[in-house]
Amino acid sequence: MDLELSEEELELRDNVRGVLAAACPPSLVRSVFEGKDTGDALWEQMVGLYWPALALPERVGGLGRTFVDVTIVVEELGRAVAPGPYLATVTQFTPAVSELGSPEQADRFLAPVAAGETTGTLAVAEHGRWEPAAVAAVARPEGSDWVLTGSKSTVLDADTADEVVVVARATDTAGIDGLGAFVVPGDELEAFPRRVIDPTLRICDVVLDDIEVPADRVLAEPGAGGTTQALRRVLDEATVAVAASTIGACRRIFEMTLDYAKEREQFGRPIGSFQAVKHRIADLYSIVERSTALLYFAALTIAEDDPRRREAASLAKAAAGDCQRLVAEDGLQLHGGIGMTWEYDLHLLLKRAKAGEALFGTAASHRAELARSLELVAP
Repeated sequence: MDLELSEEELELRDNVRGVLAAACPPSLVRSVFEGKDTGDALWEQMVGLYWPALALPERVGGLGRTFVDVTIVVEELGRAVAPGPYLATVTQFTPAVSELGSPEQADRFLAPVAAGETTGTLAVAEHGRWEPAAVAAVARPEGSDWVLTGSKSTVLDADTADEVVVVARATDTAGIDGLGAFVVPGDELEAFPRRVIDPTLRICDVVLDDIEVPADRVLAEPGAGGTTQALRRVLDEATVAVAASTIGACRRIFEMTLDYAKEREQFGRPIGSFQAVKHRIADLYSIVERSTALLYFAALTIAEDDPRRREAASLAKAAAGDCQRLVAEDGLQLHGGIGMTWEYDLHLLLKRAKAGEALFGTAASHRAELARSLELVAP
């Protein structure tokens, strides 16, 4: 397992960064924050560059690259605080269809994603918890179809997605794995957008009011078995992707803080020349590099289907949470008063980093998950 990016991967990173520097400047992000822009033009440009098709198989029109490439793109999107449905569509909806559905369903639902014709998301969380055991939304059979009732929380892009994979539970499966997964058209859901710290991430709560799902849209039928394990694999990818977005924002905060410490003068000297500031800058550099290493270790375990992928995903998300906490605090403090102003771009990145901590489990919840998986505490 090589944790160094290859020349091809470095070229991808540089190309994505260059595109976002031109197509997603801070002025666009600020316009989204202020409700003056939706970021749709940026998404159209991503589609034109085949970013949604990056890791999809060639049989559905994809480019056949790996999850490491997707991680590179998502990290750069976090660095630019880019709006749009990429995160939900590529790192949540796509793996849900791939892992939970049949090959025929994967071809049906993922070909439009590769072509940029369809966006999607994943509705699994309830009451702020993403564990399969927390799913309480009910799926009841009606002939060969299913009817969904209940609610979902913290669903990215639920109010704009064309398709939503909903995870629900049947209660009459006689002890067999009762989880099921269903593809629901986005316009059939009741989605209620939240007022959130980072408006570039559209987070909604969803109500399932007796939604009928025909048999051909059932990815995993309740009681069939194996759904929980497959869902955990989906959550691995989604979790690592959110960690990548968070770490991308943190790295940019660190770079801005370092540049500012070199330029801002106090007592006739740059503040970066003071020993106490040097120590804090060194701590920021260390935690960003540490979290990045854990991130790409996790991405590689997914790309290579390594059995350590679940633990690696939790390690990456916990490290990203630690990183954003220190980088946000020290980055803001070292900027002083200017860091608190609306006109300065730092707050855009701070909000992306903070929002990422809350999605798909906090650092504390992933540490608890690691402790349970390593049998350090009772189940």
